[in-house]
Amino acid sequence: MVHASELKICEVDTDCLFCRIVAGEIPATVVHETDTTLAFRDIDPKAPVHVLVIPKTHHPDVVTLARQDPAVSADLLSAAAAVAEAEGLLADGFRLLFNTGVYAGQEVFHVHGHVLGGEPLGPMLAPR
Repeated sequence: MVHASELKICEVDTDCLFCRIVAGEIPATVVHETDTTLAFRDIDPKAPVHVLVIPKTHHPDVVTLARQDPAVSADLLSAAAAVAEAEGLLADGFRLLFNTGVYAGQEVFHVHGHVLGGEPLGPMLAPR
């Protein structure tokens, strides 16, 4: 396993919550890890299964990641699929969600996908 400090794709942001989790400075319940990604349980779950999947390098959002490193973008999707399978979500389905920007509700500006499932999740957005 490659430690985040060895990756040269992008600088680690020492003020970033998720960079600090990757560095081991803040504990997390890790459920999946690769050389480039980390997946851990959300501390405020919105579904019975709620796992965050992040790249180990700092990118503020999914658009920036896709532009700067398409290979890690693909790794992130593969990690999300592996988490969904390991959590038993493939048969009934799951939601993979990336909030990008303030209007979308992004709260931590280190790209992260939410793997949600374990119960019917309902419509994506409330009717207008």
